[in-house]
Amino acid sequence: MTQVAWLMGSDSDYPKLEKGFVTLKELGIAVIGRVLSAHRTPAQTQEFVKQSEAGGVKVFICAAGMAAHLAGAVAAHSSRPVIGIPVDSGALKGLDALLSTAQMPPGVPVATVGIDGSVNAAILAAQILGTGDEGIAKKVIDWRAAQTAKVLEKDKRLQEKLSG
Repeated sequence: MTQVAWLMGSDSDYPKLEKGFVTLKELGIAVIGRVLSAHRTPAQTQEFVKQSEAGGVKVFICAAGMAAHLAGAVAAHSSRPVIGIPVDSGALKGLDALLSTAQMPPGVPVATVGIDGSVNAAILAAQILGTGDEGIAKKVIDWRAAQTAKVLEKDKRLQEKLSG
C-alpha cells in the first residue's frame, strides 16, 4: 500500500528531489510521484488528494518553486500531514518558494523543510509514519545511526591525515 504521495509542480524538479525518493525506498516506504499544479491543474490535484486518501496515503510531500502553492492546495483538501519542499527556481533561488510554502493561513498547516530539502522531507514523512509503525520507527533510528557512522568515518580519515 502506498503510504506517501509525492507531488511536484514540474518534472524538471525531479533531479533535485531524487535523493528523497531514494531515502523513502531505502526505508521500505511505498511512494507514488505525480506532477500536478495548484494553478494549472487544480481540479486534478484535488481529485488526486481524495483518491490518495481513499487508497491509504498517510502523508503528502509537495515540492514546488516560485509561488509554491501546491503544498497549501493539498493541505486545504486533506486531513493528512503535508510536507512542503520549496524548490530552488527563478530569480530568487527558492526564497520565494520557501516563504510561500511556510506561510499558510490558520487551519491549513504545512510542515516546511529547507530549500531542495527532499531527504529531510522523506525522513520527516518516515517519522510521522513511525508514530504508528514500530518497524518504520526502527528504520529511521538505523538510518540515523548510519549517518552518524559516515560522519565519524570522515572524522577518522581527517585525523589520520592531520597526524601523519
